[in-house]
This record gives sequence, structure tokens and C-alpha cells, in this order.
Amino acid sequence: MRRIRLRRSPVAPLLVLAWTGAAAVLWLWWRGTPAVAATTADRLTNAGRITGLLAGYVIALVIAQMARVPTLERRVGSDRVVRWHARSGRYALTLTLAHVVLILYGYALQANTGIVAQTVSVVTGYPRMIEAAVGTVLLFFVGFVSAGAVRRRMRYELWYYLHLLTYGAVYLAFWHQLATGSEFVGNTTARAAWYALYLTVGALLLWYRLLTPVRLNLRHRMRVDSVVQEAPGVVSLLIRGRRLHRLGAEAGQFFRWRFLTKGLRWSTNPYSLSAPPRPDLLRITVKAVGGHSAALAGLRPGTRVWAEGPYGAMTAGRRSRGKVLLLAAGAGITPLRALFETLPGAPGDLTLLYRARTAEELALRDELEAIADARGAQLLYAVNKPDGRRTPITAKMLRRILPDIARHDVYLCGPPGLAEESYAALREAGVPHRRIHHESFEF
Repeated sequence: MRRIRLRRSPVAPLLVLAWTGAAAVLWLWWRGTPAVAATTADRLTNAGRITGLLAGYVIALVIAQMARVPTLERRVGSDRVVRWHARSGRYALTLTLAHVVLILYGYALQANTGIVAQTVSVVTGYPRMIEAAVGTVLLFFVGFVSAGAVRRRMRYELWYYLHLLTYGAVYLAFWHQLATGSEFVGNTTARAAWYALYLTVGALLLWYRLLTPVRLNLRHRMRVDSVVQEAPGVVSLLIRGRRLHRLGAEAGQFFRWRFLTKGLRWSTNPYSLSAPPRPDLLRITVKAVGGHSAALAGLRPGTRVWAEGPYGAMTAGRRSRGKVLLLAAGAGITPLRALFETLPGAPGDLTLLYRARTAEELALRDELEAIADARGAQLLYAVNKPDGRRTPITAKMLRRILPDIARHDVYLCGPPGLAEESYAALREAGVPHRRIHHESFEF
């Protein structure tokens, strides 16, 4: 227990900071709004102003959430940040739509014209509104292709590159806020604060999405060293480079990998480290579940590798108890195998439960058994019965193998269906939510 150093999550301070910013935006609007709106047109226009200000603020947060800032990626968790990004994006689109409708309708009432005529007048007659109109259309297009029903029908790479249009949309829409927003016209302090907000977000994006990966790959110069068959449809890639210990990677983390060869150079995928990082060598273990992962088995030694990371919060820093259960299925064994070797613990403290359909699909089995023998850890398998019937993970099963399961930390990694089933079983077995550590790649 002396070696356990629980890392406090920064979620609460970040949420306080975000809500403080939203309160500042509301104050800015309130300060420039008459106490009583005289007409319906005034009320609509004022509502359009506040929704526009909030949309601009939330869009800045949306961009910041995808800048891959290490504090977020390694302390909060990439999957959680992505969920924040998706939720914030929906809020931003809703606020933007409300802003457009309310402002145009309010202006139309003031001018006693139709909504179409007023829209043409605003777009063509107000400063920077043509750019704003184009940016708004792009923003809604990105929102459309990001909707679940649409996105599931698209290749990830196509969706990813279309998603980059967000940056162009934000740039085009930004300028009309300062040129036409009554909160900024003549208010130097408000303009400076708005510039500072967007310049800070832009700097984070430039530094962590562009310059940091370039620096990492120029410094470490990674290449595929060898490809090893581990199980049917499962391969390990040994990746060699220079001074890899300076990456600061930990067991349980992942990188986003791009392999600079035909058919793979334009796509990146997240794969976890399946062994503790060494000064000259990293290892990932990949199960073929799609075109990208299946193609890795054919990589040749010497292939250049472009990596971004390390990312992920499912590390030893999440642990708060002496005893730990690692619950894995499928490709989820990769980060948990690395944690199984490196988590501090006395004999009997660690248990790994590995779910697979058949014994042949138990990847890295020899390594796991060697680690269990060396550390005095418990290694258990849950495979289908000879007749093919599935062995479910239930609260009763968990209590049988670990009577004190409620006093364990649990690291959970596997396909979404198993993760949901296992989470429910763990909660029923008495494990608190805060001690179930899970990170998903379903981005």
C-alpha cells in the first residue's frame, strides 16, 4: 500500500472552471441588456444574443476538448473527454440554431419584413456575415455527419477528415461575433477576453495536435521491428525506437498509431501497450476486428511508424485499494496484461479473469501464466463450454472466486457488450462505481 499513489481526478476543478466561464458570459450579456424588453422583437433579439454568446463559448470548449491536452487525456481519460466533446457539440449546435432563428425572427419583426427577406438582408448587409453564414452551414454539416445513424454508415477515415471542417467553420464564424455583437462593439475588455479565449484554445490545438506529435516522432524515430503471431487473428507488433523511456508511457496506456505504408498511412487507430515500455522497445497486441487491424499482420520490419501519445487514464494511478481484479475479454487483454506485470502487490493481491470463447483465443497465455507464477497472482479463465454455451460473468461468479470482491479495485477492458455486462455484475457484487476503472476505444 505504501507504493499506491492515487491520482486525484481533475474533473471537479475543470467543471467549476467551465461553469465559471459560462457565468461570465451571462454577466456580459446581462450587463448590456435593458432590464425590461419593450417589445416581442426586443425579447427575441436579446434571447438571440445570449444564445449566440453561449454558442461561441461552448464551441471554444468543444475545440479545447479535442486538443488532446495531457491533463485531460491522462487524468480524465480519452473516452470520457470524447463523450464531453460529443455532448458539448450537441449543445453548441442547439445554441447556434436558436441564435440564428431568434435573431432573424426578432430582426424581421423590428423591420416588419418576412423572414426570408430579413435573412438575405442580414447576410449581405452586415459585416463578416457572409463568412459567418458559410461557417454555420459547415458546422451543421459536421453535426449531421457526426450523428450516430450517419456516422455508422461511413468509414472512420472519411468521417475523421470531414470532421476537420469544424476548424474552418469556427474560424469563419468567429469574426462576426466581434464585428456585430453589441457586447463587443466598443467594449475593449470584452473583445480582449474573447480573443484570449480563442487564442488559448488555438494554441492548445497547435501545440498538442501538431507540434507535439512532430517533435515526438522526430526524436524517437520508431519503426516496426517484428510481427509475432499470438493467437488466431491476434498479432503483436514490436516497435523499436530511440530513448523510448522518455515518452513517459505507463502500463495501461495507448498510442494512436499510423503506419507509413500503402493503405495505412492515412489512417490512425488507438492500440494499447501490451507490455511495460522499455527504453528501446514498445509492444502492442492487436486483434483483427476491421480492415486496419487485420492489415497489421502483413507489416514488414522496418516500416516507419508515426505515433501520438501516450494517452489514457487506466493506469496504476487509478488504484485506491490493496487488492485488484483485472477483468479482460478479447483485445482488452492488452492493457491489462501490462498492468498485471507492473501493478504493485503482494502475493494474493492481484487476480486476472480472462474471458474468451475458446482456449485457442487466449492470447498471451504463456506470458500471463509466467507472470502469475512469478508474482503469486491468481489467473482465471472464463471460456465457453464444450457445447459452445457461453460462460457469463455474474455477481454470483465474482463472489465465488473473490469473496471480498467489494473491497477490490477493478480494471475492466473488453468489447462494449461484455463491459456493460461485467459492470452490472460488479455493481451487484458490491463494488462501488468509483473503483471500477474502464476506458473504451469506441470513439
